[in-house]
Amino acid sequence: MRIVIVGASRFGVATAEQLIETGHTVVLVDTDREKLDQVAEDLDCGMLHGDGSLPTVQREAFGDHADALILLTNTDDVNIMAAVVGRSVGFERVVPQIVRSELVAVCEELGLDDLVTPHQTLARSLLRMLEDHSDAALELRFRNGLTVRGYSIGDRLAGCAIGDLDLPDRCRVMGVAADDDERLGHTDTVLEKGNRLIVVVEDEIIDDVDAIFEAEGSSDEPEDRKN
Repeated sequence: MRIVIVGASRFGVATAEQLIETGHTVVLVDTDREKLDQVAEDLDCGMLHGDGSLPTVQREAFGDHADALILLTNTDDVNIMAAVVGRSVGFERVVPQIVRSELVAVCEELGLDDLVTPHQTLARSLLRMLEDHSDAALELRFRNGLTVRGYSIGDRLAGCAIGDLDLPDRCRVMGVAADDDERLGHTDTVLEKGNRLIVVVEDEIIDDVDAIFEAEGSSDEPEDRKN
């Protein structure tokens, strides 16, 4: 297949790598020429400098034919706009990445049924792994110094909302697991004693995050770590 990817983000580049390795033709579009020049050293694919939400740029990337348009910029609004434009240009499939859950319903109203929701998908996978008590339930490939850690909630943090934990910007709470319930982690989610908090954190600040939870006596070894 011939696939156009808008957004030379980490996710965009990783997706391009996987598609190229499996024999697909890829065109990578981004507004940052310097970034395209950098990834061109490692990616054997077409590179197009321009705003991937514009019809003129998409038509150039489309060429004679393209099977799919994948929108992987770091901005949901841009991805949605580019997806709508992509349908008018003639892409058979358009697949936008959506991070903010409240925009999923908007995409559905626009008829954008193929969505990439990385945070929700990762959280569900992590919770399945914990429920199954098996590393085989999840395949994580973190290449940029990220670690998944689990923290049990004790008396000190019971009753706190996730948004009140004062966690560093470079970590994300992905989910909360209890004995009979697993759910995504939101800022207003109130923690209970015995809950297990699943956090993705950059390696450089692991000690800082551990310190927030260490009074609970519950910091675990990493669930999975790939640098």
